[in-house]
Amino acid sequence: MPYKYFPHTQQDIDDMLARCGVNSIDNLFSEIPESVRFRQELHIPEEKSEIEIRQFFDNLGKENRQLTCFAGAGVYDKYTPAVIPSLVNRSEFLTSYTPYQAEVSQGTLHYIFEFQTMMAELTGLPVSNASMYDGATATAEAMLMAAAASRKANTVLVSETIDPKIMAVLQTYAHFCHVDLKTIPSRDGITDKEHLRSIIAENSVAGVIVQQPDYWGIVEDYTGFADICHEAGALFVMNCNPSDLALLKSPGEWNADVAVGDGQSLGIPMSWGGPYVGYMCCTDKLMRKMPGRIVGQTIDENGQRCFVLTLQAREQHIRRQKATSNICSNQSLMALWVTIYLSIMGKEGLKDIARLSCDGAHYLYDQLLQTGRFKPVYNQPFFNEFVVEYDGDIKALQNNWTKEGFFGGIRTSEHNLLFAVTEQRTKEQIDKLVSTIL
Repeated sequence: MPYKYFPHTQQDIDDMLARCGVNSIDNLFSEIPESVRFRQELHIPEEKSEIEIRQFFDNLGKENRQLTCFAGAGVYDKYTPAVIPSLVNRSEFLTSYTPYQAEVSQGTLHYIFEFQTMMAELTGLPVSNASMYDGATATAEAMLMAAAASRKANTVLVSETIDPKIMAVLQTYAHFCHVDLKTIPSRDGITDKEHLRSIIAENSVAGVIVQQPDYWGIVEDYTGFADICHEAGALFVMNCNPSDLALLKSPGEWNADVAVGDGQSLGIPMSWGGPYVGYMCCTDKLMRKMPGRIVGQTIDENGQRCFVLTLQAREQHIRRQKATSNICSNQSLMALWVTIYLSIMGKEGLKDIARLSCDGAHYLYDQLLQTGRFKPVYNQPFFNEFVVEYDGDIKALQNNWTKEGFFGGIRTSEHNLLFAVTEQRTKEQIDKLVSTIL
């Protein structure tokens, strides 16, 4: 047939309705509440020329305001070297998809292998898989790994200091995967180790999840946490900001079993919430419990270096009901983004960026306290984020900052603001932000 598509005729519609066992389209959608059904005409404007369309969207774009960002809470205004978008926008990368005959796609396998290698080095753990969807779902997958690795327990403990957004995803996964999720209380902004010890003593626990730095930006001391977990037969899981690991103690050094997190801080633009990329690293013992796939290096029949899918759980595709995870793809384009970023920056570059962020945050913290309008919420060490209490109307303060061109922190309670500083923030920007305080 010369035509690939024909609109449905009335006869087509009648035949399909008859096959469904209903006599009208309204009956077909009868389960949808009337309150959410659209019964009006669509107000679609008249057709426009290309010039008119371009003018329309140009004018619409001019209504946007680019604010200087002092907010974080999991998404950070990091610098993106110009070479990265130039490379990832090449058609061979941008249009690629999960290779079904994987070994043919040596370029894709190569950069995924490099991504795995770099994430393993950052986290101090020997095994990394191909990229996860994002940091929150990677943490949820770690929770399921812990439950799967335990033959007797399905209880997973999560620190109260973890990002609430991640906690919400954990709760969703736990509900549908029959995991008993319990919270470890915090004290003065940090995970209560003694409370953890008492909960583990009273329950059969499969895993414990903490965050470093935690949601409040605090660098927690996790000394002894792994020992408490391992003595009870539980896995110790750490959600870490990978860019901070250039200076902070790695999950491997904390003797963690699994490290997860979001790679957005490794040069990926905020982009109104994505796309981002998650990472997961673990010990050798847990390698076969990991979701997704692992790319490995080998030699072909000609003795040349090449790459293969070393490990992938078949059940993720075929016997899905028996699988620990149903992840069948990965964020390979954003993994490539991170790989290029790490390659460009190198070890010393990552350290420099981390120092700039940390120094800037402490400078802003000191300046805010000197105004007399702010006071500390927690007396704890922090990295590039911190929370302070404001003695006035936070909404009015933030509205004023918006007028001045700033996104000034995230409101976490009636009087508390969470600030973040990255390497992009200058002393002049910080000083101006402070000078505009009501």
